[in-house]
Formats: sequence, structure tokens, C-alpha cells
Amino acid sequence: MARKSSDVDVSSHRPDETVPEDAVPFPPAPPADRWAEDVLGQGFQARTLPLLDDDEGEVVATLVRHVPADDPEALPGTPSSPTFAVLYLHGWNDYFHQRELAREWSALGGAFYALDLRKYGRSLREHQTRGYVEKLSTYDEDLHAALDVVRATHGVGTDVVLMGHSTGGLTAAVWAHRHPGALRALVLNSPWLELQGSAMLRALSQPIVGGLARLHPKAIIPTTDLGFYQRTLLGWTDADGPAPEGEEDDPFVTGWMPEPAWRLSPSAPLRPGWLSAVLAGHAQVADGLEISCPVLVMSSGRTVVSARWSPQMREADTVLDVEQIRRRALQLGPLVTVARFDGAIHDITLSARQVRRRMYAELRRWSRAYVVRVPEPAAR
Repeated sequence: MARKSSDVDVSSHRPDETVPEDAVPFPPAPPADRWAEDVLGQGFQARTLPLLDDDEGEVVATLVRHVPADDPEALPGTPSSPTFAVLYLHGWNDYFHQRELAREWSALGGAFYALDLRKYGRSLREHQTRGYVEKLSTYDEDLHAALDVVRATHGVGTDVVLMGHSTGGLTAAVWAHRHPGALRALVLNSPWLELQGSAMLRALSQPIVGGLARLHPKAIIPTTDLGFYQRTLLGWTDADGPAPEGEEDDPFVTGWMPEPAWRLSPSAPLRPGWLSAVLAGHAQVADGLEISCPVLVMSSGRTVVSARWSPQMREADTVLDVEQIRRRALQLGPLVTVARFDGAIHDITLSARQVRRRMYAELRRWSRAYVVRVPEPAAR
């Protein structure tokens, strides 16, 4: 069922309180014919990318870009002329809001862009089923529309790095496999490369989910989300005790404050048609991909799954099995770097400050090896 509009005021809800999906108002959409300041504020702009209609009606994607010259918090030494471009894809029940990530890529010399895919975040419309597609290849239209803008701005031959988180990592991986030569590099942040449990569980689940997808593709699959991952994004509470000494101003402690209309808690409902598309992507990865560019796969050091909250959840992936991520990473292509970050949460870019520092240091080192082009020496 598509989300309905509502006049309910959610301003009085606590950050850790469940807000019904139909009670969350939409922020205004950015324009389609020009860049305008984004909801992230100074230094960030957005524009709507019209796409072909589907069975629910109008469809759009939204492209966000970082403009360091307008960003008062841009990192010192950020180049004024980028030498490559980055396109970021978010995960399930999510949207782009990682300002720090944009600033780090810009400081490396990248023109940073992020895409809110159809029916997510800035691209979600009231008549749509949140996040719903029946094939991951449907996102080709979204990516190609975004890349058309990037290339028109920076040149057809511009090197492009595609970065994806969680389900966005799976989408990015299968897209890169189907488009050899299109990317300079691929960076995956805790990508969802296999169904939690095992490949056998996926093999058993696929026919069942496929049958439901054919009969009732948009039915809601009963799931339980205890909200623990969302809790790690909303910062410290009184129940957590004092914040770590010296880290009181870190957004990991004060809260990253995701937009409640675009990141629901509990998570948005899962549907058979969408899950069938994800399982098909998992099967592709299990069969082995041939991604032709260098790939960096990043994960937390461990997974913690429990029916009760634990402070350990602020230092682990509570969403995916990190051992599965690392095993499947080796099946992406011939040149894959796997980096483990102890103490990271599911979205490593939203982890504690010391984890983020280690992650960005590794990202810079890897990028200087595989992304940043070194000028050819002058002929003697």
C-alpha cells in the first residue's frame, strides 16, 4: 500500500519514539530544472531527475551534490577543481545525509554526488510504495540519469567512482558487473551480498518468496525490527549513561538526526516483490561477478544480534553478518580489497569518531592507489 498523506503533527514525538509511517509529512521536493539548496544546508544542492512512469504513476530520482566553495565546513585544502566524480547510493529505508562523507571525498579531489533512488527519501511521493522495485536493474534508469548530469558537468571522460551502502552496495555491485569499463572504482560500505543465515537458506527461501511475489508482490512480510540500529544513529540517551570522555560533541553521541519521513523506525515494511529482487541479486553474487574495476569492500569487525539492547551494539553491525560480507566480497571480481573496521556500526561512515578516522584514512590510501591518477612523467 502506498503511503498516505496526513495532517498529524509529529514535532512532539521523542527521537527514540516510533512514528507511524502515515503520520510523517514529506519535506518539499527540489526543482527538476535547476539546482537548489538541499535540506542538508549550505554547501549541498539537489535537483529532481524525472524518470519514466510506472504502474503507480510518476517516478523521479533525486541527485544531491556537494559544493565545497559554499560549504563553511569544507575540509581545509579541498581542491577547487575536482579530478574525478563520486556517485553514492544509500541502503534500504534510507537516503543520503552523510555530510562528512561528502566532505572527505571532495578533499580527495572528487566531485561528490549522491542519488536518492526512486521511492526513497527526497524521491518518495505520496502515491508510491516506499522503496519498491521488482528488479534491481530497474535502477539503471536512475543511475544513468544521474551519470548523464555528472558527465554533462565534468566531461564525458570523467573517471567515476560508484559507492554503495548495504542494499545500495548490492545494487552498485550488480550494476558494475553489467557495465564493464564504466567505473574507475567501486567502494562498498557494509554491502548486503547474501541473505542472513546462509546460501542454503536463500536457496530454500527463493522459491517461496518468488511465489508470493507473483501472487501478492506488495503484501507486507511480517518482520520484527526492535529499533536497535536506529538507536545507534540517534545518539546517547539517559539509559546509556555518560558519553565517552572527550567525545561529547561527536554526532555519534549527539545523534545524526536522520529525517523521520525518510528513515522510518521501525523499518519500512518488506514486500515479496522487492525481496525477490534482492534474492536474485544475492544469487548473482554467489555465482560470481566479474567487476572489471578495483573494488573496496568495508565492514565492521563483528556482528551482534540480540533480542535485547546491549551497549556492544554501538560497536558492531546489528543488521548484516560481516563474515558473509567478507566471504562474498571475494566473488565480486579479480581485484578486491577487504577492509575490516573494529568498532564500526552497520553504516561505517556513521560510527564513532575514532572508527571514522581510521576508515577515512584507509579510503584515502586506497583511493591514491586506485582512483587518483598520477601524472605521467615527462619524456626524456
